[in-house]
Amino acid sequence: MAMLTPPKSSVHMRQKPQKVSVILSTYNMPVWLTKSVWGFAHQTVLPFEVLIADDGSRDETKRTIDQLRRDTGLRIRHVWHEDDGFQKCRILNRAIEQANGDYLLFSDGDCVPRTDFLEQHVLAARPGHFLSGGYYKLPMGLSETITVDDIQSGRAFSVRWLRSNGLPFSHRLLRLSAGQRRAQILNALTTTRPTWNGHNASGWTSDVVRAGGFDERMRYGGEDRELGERLVNAGIRPIQIRFHAICLHLDHARGYVNEEDLENNRRIREETRRSGSTVTKHGLRKQEGAAEERAA
Repeated sequence: MAMLTPPKSSVHMRQKPQKVSVILSTYNMPVWLTKSVWGFAHQTVLPFEVLIADDGSRDETKRTIDQLRRDTGLRIRHVWHEDDGFQKCRILNRAIEQANGDYLLFSDGDCVPRTDFLEQHVLAARPGHFLSGGYYKLPMGLSETITVDDIQSGRAFSVRWLRSNGLPFSHRLLRLSAGQRRAQILNALTTTRPTWNGHNASGWTSDVVRAGGFDERMRYGGEDRELGERLVNAGIRPIQIRFHAICLHLDHARGYVNEEDLENNRRIREETRRSGSTVTKHGLRKQEGAAEERAA
């Protein structure tokens, strides 16, 4: 594998990302994070850098990241702040501020990317657009069963292997088994709207920065999609690639979900749509040194 070289396109050689910064959010799930990062270490094209946006994890996560940096050979940067409850938007913004790529791909530290995940994003990237990818959610037992070796070999994305390890049948398995041509047809036919999804979305750094990044007033519940809504207001159009760019979503508890935060987020999103807002005043900072970076 080599560092990212933008694939050629038959569509007039349209602009392609030169350096992709992958941003992964995490909080106290080092085992899941290990599986996710190894997925990015076995891409058909490698990211320019991986920034782990850590929402206040304990030291075990730092030790895990140090080990992953040594074992995978990836350029990994650990962006961390003190634990202050669910503050994913805040730490994602600190990671954006430290990213060096011209293109940003966002996922979560509980998501394992298929080997062509990054390549599919690069192939589909177009100026004036952002990309909306898909996932397949696994039950807890299978999330625990999958090993780094399963990820490295590609077995983890084999429908046959997943079914033999207890995954119930579902029509959603088509997300994992669709080839390139069928995926293109399914992306065109799906009634699911392309949105900015925290587990699988990408866009140009300049567009994300111009929008102010994530609104730090928001906690859990649609906080990722609100950024996408501001991008759409600014004329940045979404492209559906949910059947092309696939990741496995590992199961976990969600003790941070509460009705008060959900209602607050709903009000912010309604105001974004009503006003046609293209930028948040509660997002990216201009000054440097706003985050504590843990890096070798």
